[in-house]
Amino acid sequence: MQRKQKYPHLVGSKWTAQKQVDGWRHFQVVNRQNQGQWVFAEVVAACDPAVRFWVNAKQLKDRALWQAGWQSLQ
Repeated sequence: MQRKQKYPHLVGSKWTAQKQVDGWRHFQVVNRQNQGQWVFAEVVAACDPAVRFWVNAKQLKDRALWQAGWQSLQ
């Protein structure tokens, strides 16, 4: 029997960073990678595909760092 995948809807999800990352706030997950017990997400800036980096998927749940969806921030 196959184990349940952590973060099954990660690829394609959209996120808003609370603080700008390389000048951008809106990102989309384009890839995922499992490394043992950790899951990593490759995120790309919505307006600049050259801005991409890997982040631990668990950090995306931290509301002090990220909000789900593309949000307008004050």
